[in-house]
This record gives sequence, C-alpha cells and structure tokens, in this order.
Amino acid sequence: MKELLTSDDLSELDSVQVTEPQETQTYHKCNEPPGHLLSSQNGSFMAFFKRNAFVVFSVTAVALGTGLGFALRHINMSARDITYLTFPGELLMRMLQMTVLPLIISSLITGMSSVDSKVYGRIGLRAFSYYMVTTLIAVFTGIALAVIIQPGNSSRNTSVSSSGKVEAVQSVDAFLDLIRNMVPSNLVEACLRKFKTVYFRSAPIGNHLGVINITEASKNRTSIDDRVPMPGSSDGVNILGLLVFSVAFGLILGSMETQGKPLRDFFDCLNKAILHLVNIVVWYSPVGILFLLAGQILKMTDTAEIGRELTMYTLTVITGLLIHSLFTLPLIYFVVTQKNPFRFMSSLLPALTTAFGTSSSSATLPVTLRCMEENHSMDKQVTRFMLPTGATMNMDGAALYEAVAALFIAQIHNMDFNVGQIIVLSLIVTAASTGAAGIPQAGMVFMVIVLSSAGLPTEDISLLMMVDWILDRLRTAINVLGDCIGVGVVHHLSRHELQSSRPAEESPMEESFQLCAS
Repeated sequence: MKELLTSDDLSELDSVQVTEPQETQTYHKCNEPPGHLLSSQNGSFMAFFKRNAFVVFSVTAVALGTGLGFALRHINMSARDITYLTFPGELLMRMLQMTVLPLIISSLITGMSSVDSKVYGRIGLRAFSYYMVTTLIAVFTGIALAVIIQPGNSSRNTSVSSSGKVEAVQSVDAFLDLIRNMVPSNLVEACLRKFKTVYFRSAPIGNHLGVINITEASKNRTSIDDRVPMPGSSDGVNILGLLVFSVAFGLILGSMETQGKPLRDFFDCLNKAILHLVNIVVWYSPVGILFLLAGQILKMTDTAEIGRELTMYTLTVITGLLIHSLFTLPLIYFVVTQKNPFRFMSSLLPALTTAFGTSSSSATLPVTLRCMEENHSMDKQVTRFMLPTGATMNMDGAALYEAVAALFIAQIHNMDFNVGQIIVLSLIVTAASTGAAGIPQAGMVFMVIVLSSAGLPTEDISLLMMVDWILDRLRTAINVLGDCIGVGVVHHLSRHELQSSRPAEESPMEESFQLCAS
C-alpha cells in the first residue's frame, strides 16, 4: 500500500502542468501560420477518428447492411442464396462462440482469485454484497419491463416457433434442474450438454415404459399425474455449472496465497490473451454485422413491424436504465447514507460523460478515480479496490440490457418463458454480466452466452446491433454510476474501519510529499 500511494502521488504531481500567461498564449496563437492551423485541425480530426473508429465502422456497417438488405429484397433471393450471403456473419458468430468458454472461465477465476479477504475483510464483503444486490435488481427490473411492455410481441407470423421446442416441464422439476445444472457431474460434458428432466409414464401391465406424448396426455388428464421424472439432457453449454465452478475455484485459489500464485498467474495471462483475441474479433464484427443484418432483412416478412418492435425494445431498455439510475441507485444511497444522492451524482458528470463517449468502463477508470478522490474525498483504500473491481464485475446496465434483449428475441420468435426459465435466465444474466470485461462491445460476446443458454437463436444479435451503438454507451454510463454509488455506500459503512487505519497510512503519504517537495 505504501508503494501504491507513493507512486500515485508522484504521478499526480508529475501531471501538473505550468500554464503560460494569457497574453503570451494569445501572442503565440496570433502569430501561428495558417498552415499550422490546418495541420492542427487535421491532427485533431485524425485523433477523433482514432478514438471513435469502431463506432464509425459499426454505424457504417449497420447503414450499409440495412441498405443492402432492402436493395436485395426486390431480387427475391432463395434461401440458399441468403445462406451464402450471411456466411461472413456466420463466421462472426462462430468466432464469438469460440471465445465464450475461455473468456468467462478465465475472467471469473482471475477476478475471484484476486480478492484478498485478509486485506480487505469487511470492505470486500460489503462491496461484493452491493454488486450482487444491484445486479439482481437491475436484472429483475429488465425482466419486469420486458414482460409488461412486451416489446417483441406482434401479430405477424414468424418462421420460428417455440411450439415444437418447449416441453412441458413442471415448475418444481425446472427448479431442481437449475440446482442440478449448478453442480455438473462432469465438467467436460458441461461444455457440451446440460441436464434436463424428461418424463416417462408407467404403461399398463404387460407394456413397457415409453416417453409420454404431451398431445395425447392433454386429452387424458389422468395420465399427466402418472408422469415420472427421469434424468435427461439437452444440447448446449451448461454455462451455469461452469460459472459456479469458476467462482468457487477462483475463491479457493485466492485463499491459497503463495501456493496458488503460479496458477493465478496462468489464468491472469490466459484472461489477457483471450481479451486480445476478443478485441480482434470485435474489430471484425462490423463486417459480420453488415451481412448478418442484410440477411435478417431479407428474411423479414414485415419490415415495418420489426422496426416498430426495435423502437419499443430501445425504449424499454432506456426506461429500465432510467429507473435504475434515477430511482434504484439513489434510493440505495439515501437509505444507507441518509444524504442527498443527486448532489452526490452531480459531481460525477466528468466520469459519466467520459463513459458515454468511450463506451468503456475500464477506459473511464482514471476519471472516475479523480472524481471520487478529489470531489468526494473518498478514502483510497475503498476507491483503489472497488473501482477497478467494479469496472469488470459490477455491470448493472449490461445486466438489465441482456435481460431485456433475451426476452425481446424470445418474444419475436413467439417463445413463452415460464417462471423456472425466467429464474434461470436471471441467474445466467447475473453471472455473465459479473464476468463481463469492461471493454467496448464486450457485451456482445456475453450476449451470445445468454442467448445460447436460453435456447435462443444467436444470429438475431444482428437486429440488436442496429441500436446497440447508442445503448452500449448508455449502459456503460450506468455501470460507472453504479460503481461510484457503491464506493459511496461502502465508504459510509466502513467509515469506522477507515478512521482506525488512517493514521498508519498518513505517514507514508506525508513522507512522499516531502520527498517530492525536496
């Protein structure tokens, strides 16, 4: 801690710039040649383009894909031709699915193993409790809005229906399946299949056991009571079981101290390597989105209806983000601290605008640290622990967005989720958003996890990308706001521990300032 504080203070002192008097600056500006002004303007334009290149490419890809799709609708392309057209987009989805397992396992194990309970103690416990509570609230807010508003429901007929896929599973068995999937018997099998209850019924004497026919059983209600649940499986990755194992393994690895350091370094290196790979895939995503979107438009039977549904989906997400940022988070802050939350939030505008502009919680971290430590005088023990951790673990906006998006796609395909499926969805979204990386468009990777775990078509992500460029920035700002509110809440709850430990840490800071002054 001493070295950390000393290096931070030195970096803050090194960042101080001596400004020239205004008259001298004016004299220099007036005597600059016109060519120098043009070069500076070109330099600023190039710098702006480099900072926002991905956004420019994504918006351009959405525009070109939409135009290409509508232009090709007049040709009446066959299903084979549409499949060939969407092949670059299929490659994008395969690359995203390829990175899902190593990314979420390495990120969760790395995050959990880095938590030192002996150092942070109650501060860490309060921080993680806050993360889990706010993320669950955000998930259920998104689910409630999607169920109430129904942004994906329409009267049009869709080519995909859930009538042949959804089996009648009792709520008790669905809950038990949830617990069984949380504890997989085989980790390798969990990468390929997940547990699912199937029903058998006892046939009359002399007959054998057979799988129940739901259609025939509906005609004979007495046979439904004779159904016997039997273990079965379904295709798809058991994300929930892998998440539980990764969290437990990471916590145990973090408690092993020096003995677990080689393995911690391995997963940390693996996480960084996968993130670099994800960055490469993300930069290819505009190409894949262009052709995926064109193919989706060619498959649409009513483009005006899907446009209205996308508008309702966007409004649903924005409404949920507003409820979470203007009601839920301020209410938590007021209940805990008994202070005005909006006065607290007013000094966070630099961090929120930076988050909106960069669409990255990690890139906003320096500005967030400055706002919390300088504007609110928060203790560095809290800020230096919670803000970096929250930039990768506390994703309230992403959790709300993923919950609404999953139910929106389910509603487009006329798939009705029961209570058990909604519980599973909420847990998967919470775990996926907790392991999400704080980089631009990382939510797209974890959206693949949510959709595949819920049995929804992943190619419909291209529809979401039409409006994701603005929703991604809004939910990033909400993520940063949740991190800052969490720092304020934990700082207030830990004020007694911080006061007792402050005298021991003031002397290193004073020594460092004296060394810098000398």
